[in-house]
Amino acid sequence: MKFLYSHRTRSADGQYVHIRELTDALRARGHDIVMAGPRGEKESLSKDLNAGGGQWRSALPGALYELGELAYCAPAYWRLRKLYSSVRPDILYQRYNLFYYPGVWLRQAKNIPLMIEVNAPLAEERVRHGGLSLEGAARKSEAAIWRAADMVLPVSNVMAAKVRAAGVPDENITVIQNGASEDFLAPHDGGAVRARYNLEGKLILGFSGFVRDWHGVDRVVRAIARQNRPNLHLLLVGDGPARAGLEALARELGVASQLTITGVVQRGEMPDHIAAFDIALQPAVTEYASPLKVFEYMALAKPILAPASVNICEVLKDQEDAALFAEQNGADFDHILEALIADEGLRARLGAAARASLIRQDLTWAGNARRVEAIAQTLLGRKFTGDKI
Repeated sequence: MKFLYSHRTRSADGQYVHIRELTDALRARGHDIVMAGPRGEKESLSKDLNAGGGQWRSALPGALYELGELAYCAPAYWRLRKLYSSVRPDILYQRYNLFYYPGVWLRQAKNIPLMIEVNAPLAEERVRHGGLSLEGAARKSEAAIWRAADMVLPVSNVMAAKVRAAGVPDENITVIQNGASEDFLAPHDGGAVRARYNLEGKLILGFSGFVRDWHGVDRVVRAIARQNRPNLHLLLVGDGPARAGLEALARELGVASQLTITGVVQRGEMPDHIAAFDIALQPAVTEYASPLKVFEYMALAKPILAPASVNICEVLKDQEDAALFAEQNGADFDHILEALIADEGLRARLGAAARASLIRQDLTWAGNARRVEAIAQTLLGRKFTGDKI
């Protein structure tokens, strides 16, 4: 099949990883993928983790920025329509973004089956974190875009409930979690990474990815200070806006020597870095998310410490393939972390079980490509038999 993949993403954070991993997996299955994004068909996404329009959002009044998002739909739609005419795709796949209508308009104009991947309720998220001036219009827009799709692909059952509440029928919703790539399932030795950062002989608490305040990594720094174990070390593989605050907190608590932040690491080097972890951390989570790092930790057989939130429990089971804590209970976090630090056998058992669980559930990008392919075939079957798409 030929997929036309429409998105509005510029940055190189987890959004970029999701786009690249899924499209690469679909290509590996023999499908043609034509990209339709801000930089056109031959795009390569920015490696700037701060790219993506944040500078304009902070510079412009909220309502004006949001009207600009709506105005962007016009040129984006005509680029999408031009691509459609030149490549004649079978399926239109759109990564959902707020106020982003091009896929809906093309579906209405050309009757091409439309799949929309939903990673977050962006109206709700922007109200919570960044502010939203046109909140009513944004919520109506979000619901209308979801309802216009032939299939909505939320990344968790929690997210699916929000899509359902917006008026999308159950038969138009399929949950597809994030996943791990084959690179993470291959054998990796973290010894070189430990040597690079002078961490031989340390017990490494590890976190990977773009770190923000809401990731809760500060609770790990505080726990290290309370533990008073010189061999305990936090290795943060990545960068992000929370970095300066974490470094300042570590200095304040006298554990700066027990914190290493690598800065941006190339994607191909990430498995070796995670392989260096003794305990893999997801200290906090957005309640509807499907965290990429969790699947990558699982693939590399790492014991995972994560909150017992509903979305995490969709993937992991406490004391079977992970150690889960009550998210709002700092004492519970400390207690479970101490148990993992003290018991190497427990760490080995949970890590092996996590990898086995990932393989059993096929929580991989290859598995996701197979799921997307099957849905696309069903939608095309409806189209060719004259059934309502």
